[in-house]
Amino acid sequence: MSALPQSTRVTEAEYLAYERDSEAKHELIDGEIFAMTGASESHNLISVNAITAIKIQIKGKPCKLYPSDMRVKIVPWRMYTYPDLSLVCGEPQFADHEFDTLLNPVLLIEVLSPSTERYDRGRKFQAYRSIPSLKEYLLIAQDEPRIERYFRLEDDLWEFTDVQGMDAKIALKSVDAVLKLSDIYEQVTFTDEPE
Repeated sequence: MSALPQSTRVTEAEYLAYERDSEAKHELIDGEIFAMTGASESHNLISVNAITAIKIQIKGKPCKLYPSDMRVKIVPWRMYTYPDLSLVCGEPQFADHEFDTLLNPVLLIEVLSPSTERYDRGRKFQAYRSIPSLKEYLLIAQDEPRIERYFRLEDDLWEFTDVQGMDAKIALKSVDAVLKLSDIYEQVTFTDEPE
């Protein structure tokens, strides 16, 4: 595995060379490399359930759904992230010939964790909004049955929808699908302290 460059900031090329040789995942923010931590059981179950629910509904559509191993480049921010789920409709565009860095997602999903929630809601969402193709952003809680959806309207305004409870459901307008919270939270046990 390559060592991180000794400078406090790295170039995108240095980051990609390091990342492609690394066994762990790292995000690049403002020229700094940040290691990603492992996910809890709840986080993993929610991610798998969301992938399953969406994949069934996009069958036959010109859309591709990627799990958290697909890196996304946010060009205006020179930032690289690993959303929990990324969906592209139409032809996927990649940053280079390695086909491991997506440029044009229409839907991004993050499963919230205490260690990342503030970042997912704040700076990361601010960066995601600069992706021209992005139409929808979902935040899925893991400490309660709750999904928050941001949908891009005309003039770069964002519509917010918040649904809660196991009987609730939410429409994914970007791909004409519906998520039932009972499906997303199947086999998930809620505790007072999510991981």
